[in-house]
Amino acid sequence: MCCWLTLHVIVPAPLKNALDWASRPPNVWADKPAAIISTGGGFGGGRSQYHLRQIGVFLDLHFINKPEFTLNAFQPPQKFDAEGNLVDEVTKERLKQVLLSLQAFTLRLQGK
Repeated sequence: MCCWLTLHVIVPAPLKNALDWASRPPNVWADKPAAIISTGGGFGGGRSQYHLRQIGVFLDLHFINKPEFTLNAFQPPQKFDAEGNLVDEVTKERLKQVLLSLQAFTLRLQGK
């Protein structure tokens, strides 16, 4: 598949493999609603999201458009505790909005 040639540059290998394997007939991604979130320290998350959206076209995934969610985990205030739990209330609220948007989009796709 030619679309996977540059995928490894931005998308981690395990995710690339999961997308690739699950897209083989029958494509389990087809007509599924999806959301993308990323966390990191710079512009990599945004670039990864853009690239995943391109891949989603090939996979026939339907991504929500808003709200977008990228999180710079290294900027104050502290976002995660020592165990990796999300502790920042503003980030929790933003994440909640993404999930509510995904839920509403899913119901629209199902005709509900």
